[in-house]
Amino acid sequence: METRELRYFVAVAEELHFSRAAERLGIAQPPLSRAIQQLERRLGVTLLERDRRGVTLTSAGQLLLGEARAILDAAAAAARRTRRAASGTKRLILATKAGANHELLRKLLDAHAAEPDATEIEVLLCGMGDQARMLRDGRADVALMQRPFDALAGLDTEDLLTEQQVAILPAGHPLAARTSLTMADLAAVPDLPVARWPRHDGSYEPGPGPEIHDQAQLAQLIALGRTVAVLCASSRSWLWDAHTAVPLADAPHVTTVLAWPPHSRSRDVAGLVRTAARL
Repeated sequence: METRELRYFVAVAEELHFSRAAERLGIAQPPLSRAIQQLERRLGVTLLERDRRGVTLTSAGQLLLGEARAILDAAAAAARRTRRAASGTKRLILATKAGANHELLRKLLDAHAAEPDATEIEVLLCGMGDQARMLRDGRADVALMQRPFDALAGLDTEDLLTEQQVAILPAGHPLAARTSLTMADLAAVPDLPVARWPRHDGSYEPGPGPEIHDQAQLAQLIALGRTVAVLCASSRSWLWDAHTAVPLADAPHVTTVLAWPPHSRSRDVAGLVRTAARL
């Protein structure tokens, strides 16, 4: 199989529409259709069912979609890391969600910098759920992620910190005066819906709460009294005066981990993991 064919197939499989896929790829539709047909002949299977209602994936097509994404990510990662190696710049790229675990990250960076011959670390701030994709396609070497929320399947990890969750409320709301809350307490307040985070595929669970795209948007909506957020306790570090954090008695604990691709053979990554394990 050629990576070009796989890239074309992923576009069609995600769009489920040949015209939209061709526009996304910047090519005409006829060569795209021919490439998909050639891929199906090469594999000897039907990947897509086409009819007047549109395009659907067969079971074989669904399996190939996951495999193709992994192959394309691996190819992109190989290219990025090879270019970085050729540039002579020796550094690790650490991806982390903006605003997450500031104190833990500072301690990790300080401890690593104190090590003999420590490699420079570039911190790459990203959006929610982006860390796994950055590790798999080579944009990052390591990442700070959270269990059970982030997609950790297929990654190696080192646990760093386990903490409880808190409800972030508008400071003037009646619940903000409580010393402890439950998830049922939050669900019982119709005028303050719980914020909705993106799932691993970028979609959102249905519900009345606003769809959250970044920390700044979330902070503003809480301050305006439009939503409440359930976050790990370390999120207190970025709260405004207009926010109040109240512990949640029955929310699952969150574990922050250092994650990296399992095939990594980097001594610099191994050194950072050893430092993290000692924290």
